[in-house]
Amino acid sequence: MEKKSKIYIAGHTGMVGSAITRRLREKGFANIIGRTLEELDLTSQQAVADFFEKENPEYIVLAAAKVGGIMANNIYRAQFIYENLMIEANIIHQAYLHGVKKLLFLGSSCIYPKDAPQPLKEEYLLTGELEQTNEPYAIAKIAGIKLCESYFRQYGCNFISVMPTNLYGPNDNYNLETSHVLPAIIRKMHLAKCLEAGNWEGIRKDLHNRPIEGVSGNSSKDEFLTILKKYGICLDTGSNSESPLASQASSVTLTLWGTGRVYREFMHVDDMASACVKVLEELNVEELVTRHASPVTAFLNIGTGEDQTIEEIAALIKSVVGFTGEIHWDSTKPDGTLKKLLDVSKLRALGVTAFLSLEEGISRVYNQYLQQTQ
Repeated sequence: MEKKSKIYIAGHTGMVGSAITRRLREKGFANIIGRTLEELDLTSQQAVADFFEKENPEYIVLAAAKVGGIMANNIYRAQFIYENLMIEANIIHQAYLHGVKKLLFLGSSCIYPKDAPQPLKEEYLLTGELEQTNEPYAIAKIAGIKLCESYFRQYGCNFISVMPTNLYGPNDNYNLETSHVLPAIIRKMHLAKCLEAGNWEGIRKDLHNRPIEGVSGNSSKDEFLTILKKYGICLDTGSNSESPLASQASSVTLTLWGTGRVYREFMHVDDMASACVKVLEELNVEELVTRHASPVTAFLNIGTGEDQTIEEIAALIKSVVGFTGEIHWDSTKPDGTLKKLLDVSKLRALGVTAFLSLEEGISRVYNQYLQQTQ
């Protein structure tokens, strides 16, 4: 890649796309283009074809996707498989037609079978059943991997796939209806801390920036309490002789989904972006494809190689945020896959080894979150 190369970042406003854009600019790549959802509908075959005809990018990072947490994946199953399949197929095919020099497709660690051995090696793809709660999304991402692999095998296209672990960082999604587990816990913990301290102004500012099911900063305190309770943030009125709307400190509990005993690996998105840019600059698809293995390995895991239980991660977030109430677990809600730690030996062979600690990363994103709610 040359510094003047024209690079199209699909999904440049999202957490992943914006992080890769920042990293490319830090390294001196200035000819970077992107389109918002309003400017370009990536599910439209004609719109994508027209865009490629006009812009003719040399390199592509395919970070655009319909994404969400366990609740959103399970509820919006048709949307998740349809929109992701359309986005991938349209961009990858046009990249082939227009002779793109290299394409980087970003998938997800949920592609692996739910009962696969740990840590998850790339060759475990398609060796067992997927976790049911996110099966449509996983199938779409597997299709993206196979599109890249197939266009390489038939046409020689330099289309590379990488599978990041769970990510967090700037521009994350804090919508409690669709967010992933870590940003959801951060926001719930922040709201619980505000409620615990009787900080209604803090709750109002939070809901002003990010309304929940129509409850905004203009709603009443009773409406605040109702929507917070729905999402597991409960004020114990029995422990306080005053009104539940009193301003002094109150007893607050936070109930989170699942048992808390499943393991998850988390990586700061800036670390992921550094790894992706290194792949773009240094790795070609031929080096990833094992021609005689079964199944064929044509992608690369990106992660830290370390995991913790959700219960441990919640305790860490609690410490960073400063919430002092009790955390309860609702075991009637799904946990998802018990464990999905990535094998990152191939990534380490590229020289990618240093990562931000989870405690430091969470501290950074919580401080950013606070700045956004001022």
